[in-house]
This record gives sequence, C-alpha cells and structure tokens, in this order.
Amino acid sequence: MQELDLLRTLLEVHRAGSITAAAARLGMSQPSVSERITRLETELGTPLFTRSARGVVPTPEGDALAARVAAPVDRLREVWAMPAVTGPAETVRIGGASDVVAARVIPALAPLTSQGLRLAFTLGLAHDLLARLADGGLDVVVSSVRTPVRGIRYRGLIDEEFVLVGAPVLARTIDRKRLAADPAGALQHLPLVAYDADLSIVRRYWRSQFGRRPANPVAITVPDLRGVLAAVVAGAGVSALPRYVAEPAIGAGTVELLHRSDEAPINTLNLAIRAAEPATPATIRVIDALVERAREWDVL
Repeated sequence: MQELDLLRTLLEVHRAGSITAAAARLGMSQPSVSERITRLETELGTPLFTRSARGVVPTPEGDALAARVAAPVDRLREVWAMPAVTGPAETVRIGGASDVVAARVIPALAPLTSQGLRLAFTLGLAHDLLARLADGGLDVVVSSVRTPVRGIRYRGLIDEEFVLVGAPVLARTIDRKRLAADPAGALQHLPLVAYDADLSIVRRYWRSQFGRRPANPVAITVPDLRGVLAAVVAGAGVSALPRYVAEPAIGAGTVELLHRSDEAPINTLNLAIRAAEPATPATIRVIDALVERAREWDVL
C-alpha cells in the first residue's frame, strides 16, 4: 500500500504540474507530498521532476513512469477514496470580491469539493462582507482591506503589487517632464476608473506615491477588477490595479504603465475569520488550502 500511495502522489504531481496543487487535490500538506516524491526518487535512483519557481517539470523518467502506472493506479482509486459521507456534507461560506474569487480563490479550493466539502460563495465589497462575517453569516472572507471589526481577526495571505495603467491614447496626453517633477499634477487631467465610490484602490495608490488624495474626475465605478481593466483598455480612464490583473494587458500593449516608483506600492490580501469561536475542521481545511496556494500566486 505504501508503494501505491507513492505512485498516486507521483500521478497527482505529474498531472497538476505543481507540488502545492497536488497537495490540495490529495488533501495533504505540501511538505508531505514533497517527502513522498523524494522517497520515490530515492527508491528508483533517478530524479522524476525538476523544481522551478512556477512548479515542477517531469524528467523523461518521470514522464515514462507516469505513463506506465496511470491506468492501473486510476483503476485503484476506490481503494484510496474517502469513506462515504453518511450525513450532509459540511458547507463553508466564503466571501470575497468577484474578481479575486474567480481568479484565485475558486481554483485553490475547488479540489476540496471532491473530499466531501461544499463551498458557498458570497460576492461583494469588503466592508459588507466583513459585517456579514461578524454577524455569523459567513465563515471566511478574503479581503483586500483590514478594517478593525469587533470579533474578527486577520491573517495575511500575500502582498500584491499595484500598478497605475491607462490606454496608450491617454498615456500620450501626459507631460513627461511634469510627470517627473509633479506626478499628481501631470496626471490630474485624466479621468479615473474606480472600484468603489470611496476610490479605495486609486486613493491608496495616490496617497502612497504622491502624498495626497486624487483630484481627478471619476468616469466609471465598477466593483470588479476585471471590469476596471476593461474600462481602462477601452480608454474610459486610468486606474491602479494589482499587477497580476494588469500584466496580460501590459504585455499585449492595450494599456501602458503611467507611473514608475522606486518602491512598488503593495497591498496585503487577507483572510478574515471570527475570533470569538474556534473554526470548524472544514473551515480550517479551507484556510490551509488558501495559505498553501497563496505561495504560488506571486508567479501567476
């Protein structure tokens, strides 16, 4: 059975292309998966994967072994299946912004559904979701703000870099000499695309980089980072976005970086949970999976 466990782990890592993703699928910790792969490599006397910042790549020996054992190991999946659930599956209620949930949270947590968990998502703005968490309506909130709320404690997931971007047609209207001397003034004529009425993201960027609140007119307000990017690409205005959201458009040339800083502005993505009561085992599994997967998010 031990050898079969090693081969099953090999297949999951081979298919996922990542130790962390395979660990989530198997319901194991990342170190445990790494230890199993190392043990199998030691027994066989050959490396099966090469490691990189983006995951793992199978060696020719790893590819050959995976191809040889895939069919018989897949037929034996029922041996490793969890016992049948005799009662209703436990549901974990998760809140977050629609863009973050779609891009990061769902891919990280979806494997847990094959292990007997149900996930129910509530989408919205952080302040509303944190209020629901405090009232017991949610179990976990993924939040880009860390607002002090009675009965809630926070755990940082990852620091995200923010960039200021605009369509090329707007970028060409900026006086570059003035931008170097007075960036806020050089950008003041540009309309903004805002995430919310409080200008929460662009306001944070302006204050951290220029020392003041933006005085720019607001053209569009849309509470979804993908919608913000779409509006920026369309030339409706400029905005500050997490680099992982803006990077594809930057690479395609549909938006440009409007401002560069010696110290990149960052914001921490947090996990929020209730402090007054212990988390359920199912909620702990959700938290652990998000923490593990967040280690890879900086390379997405």
